[in-house]
Amino acid sequence: MAVPGSLRRQPANRGLVSHCTHHHIVVFLLTFFSYSLLHASRKTFSNVKVSISSQWTPYPINSTAPELQPYELWNSSHLFPKAEEATLFLGTLDTIFLFSYAVGLFVSGIVGDRLNLRWVLSFGMCSSALVVFSFGTLTEWLHFYNKWFYCCLWVVNGLLQSTGWPCVVAVMGNWFGKAGRGFVFGLWSACASVGNILGAFLASCVLKYGYEYAFLVTASVQFAGGVIVFFGLLTSPKEVGLPELGADEDEASVEEDANRPLMGSDDVDDDDQNYSIQATDSDNQPKAIGFFQACCLPGVILYSLAYACLKLVNYSFFFWLPFYLSDNFGWKEAEADQLSIWYDVGGIIGGTIQGLISDVLQKRAPVLAVSLLFAVGSLFGYSRSPNSKPINAVIMAITGFFIGGPSNMISSAISADLGRQDLVKGSSEALATVTGIVDGTGSIGAAMGQYLVSLIQENLGWMWVFYFFILM
Repeated sequence: MAVPGSLRRQPANRGLVSHCTHHHIVVFLLTFFSYSLLHASRKTFSNVKVSISSQWTPYPINSTAPELQPYELWNSSHLFPKAEEATLFLGTLDTIFLFSYAVGLFVSGIVGDRLNLRWVLSFGMCSSALVVFSFGTLTEWLHFYNKWFYCCLWVVNGLLQSTGWPCVVAVMGNWFGKAGRGFVFGLWSACASVGNILGAFLASCVLKYGYEYAFLVTASVQFAGGVIVFFGLLTSPKEVGLPELGADEDEASVEEDANRPLMGSDDVDDDDQNYSIQATDSDNQPKAIGFFQACCLPGVILYSLAYACLKLVNYSFFFWLPFYLSDNFGWKEAEADQLSIWYDVGGIIGGTIQGLISDVLQKRAPVLAVSLLFAVGSLFGYSRSPNSKPINAVIMAITGFFIGGPSNMISSAISADLGRQDLVKGSSEALATVTGIVDGTGSIGAAMGQYLVSLIQENLGWMWVFYFFILM
């Protein structure tokens, strides 16, 4: 017998609390910090670019460096005749990383749905740590400098780091159901911003000893995190005897409404809204969904394209915001780096609050649409920010709230929704594949955006860059 809507909505509000165990907390923290460590290594590379550029150019170009003798030994590392060419190559490495990362996401999602998620995530973290160590530390210790070697290492690093996001989202999707998923994933998606802050902190602590030690510390912490994930991460509730999300929903019909797909139509009969994607027989292991099947799932392509536009803007702020503050306002580089953190703070708050609102409304798309409309206004306002650090920080945080929030929701909560919708019933292994498609498409957009931003800025100026962001 159907349960009245007023009674069926109650578990949606308290389902998260009633079903939360210490295992959920451990999974939340392990996946959160595992991806934070992956992002920290990317941020470390961004923070030491000036030091690397100085190392790769000969002594006469680096007028601020102390004179070291013998000259031949201390200048044997120069790869480029001047610092501008070294900086251009570092930018090329960013593009190489993003494209390889995007390609890897499509593959990693498929692999993650067919192998143990814990193995894939741990392998990616540990292997990426070794590549980062080789790139920044080992080459410097051995005084081995080669452009093609650096390019190859960064391609491999992009492929290895791509194992992170599909796996952690899939694990979180296995543990946290629809009830409260927007809030939980909104809070959890702050892992990238925390990783940026952590990477900046680790690099700044040891950079005075040489940029190679910044890579060493980051790689060591990331490798240790991969080992902890291998021995401590539980990929699904069934590993500790807890009921699967789908099984739990089948047994308790009172929770059907709480677990209804938030992107579905309200006109569909309630009896057809069983959100379980698990087979009724727990002994039957579902097969992983195919790549093209995942692409054909409702919403996957549209949200992937939307995320490509959003991630382009998000990563442009990540790569270009400190440079914009220094170039446009003449502020010191250290001050610009510190001020740019407010964009991440706004994104953390935005993802959490907007996720909570989407849980209450049981709709995600309207929340995103309204936020992006406000994002247009905030971008227009930020482009005309006065030369005042407090005012700039406030508008920057507001911009991060309305851009970073939707970006975090699409890459986490909505990716989990798409991978656990009705049409995947009987084939639960779709979470990582769908997440890889969404994030992979987004990374392609981000990679293309870095070139377009530099092109627009050079030819038209910063104001047209912000018009481009508004269009996206």
